[in-house]
Amino acid sequence: MKQKTSVWIKTLLLAVASLSLTQPVFAAEKDDQAVLAATKQFYAALNQLFTGEMKSMTEIWSHADDVNYMGPVGGFQVGWDAVRKDWESQAAMKLGGKLEATEMRVTAGKDLAVVSNYEKGENTNAKGEVQKVSIRATNIFRKEGGKWKMIGHHVDLLPQMAK
Repeated sequence: MKQKTSVWIKTLLLAVASLSLTQPVFAAEKDDQAVLAATKQFYAALNQLFTGEMKSMTEIWSHADDVNYMGPVGGFQVGWDAVRKDWESQAAMKLGGKLEATEMRVTAGKDLAVVSNYEKGENTNAKGEVQKVSIRATNIFRKEGGKWKMIGHHVDLLPQMAK
C-alpha cells in the first residue's frame, strides 16, 4: 500500500510540475496575441490618420513622457506632446492611401513587447501622385492598466516625404 501511495504522489507531483512549466507558455502566447491585436489597431489608426482622423491614433498610444517616434520624414520625437504634434501634422496632410503590416515578428515580455515588420502600401503626395511605400518598422508596446499601449514607432525614411 505504501508503494502505491508513493507512486501516486510522485505521479501527482510530476503532473503539477509539468502544469506549472507550461503555464508561462500559454501566458506568452496570450500576450503575443494581445500585442498582435494592438499592432493591428495601430495600423488601422494609421490608415485613419491618412484621411485626417486622429482619434484612434491618440487612443493606441501611451501618453507618457518617455514615448518616442522616429517617422518617415525624419526627426526623433520624445514625449507624448511632441509625438502627438508630429502625428497631427501628418493627419493634416491627408495622404490618403493605405499601409499594411507584413511579416510581423512579436517578442513579448511581461510588460514590454516589440513588433518588427514591413509597412507596405501607398500614399498620395502633395502633387496628387500615388507613391508606393515599402519600409521597415519597429513598434514598441508597454502594458499599461492591462492594455498594450504603443510607446515607440520607428520606420525607415521616405525620401519623398523629407522636409
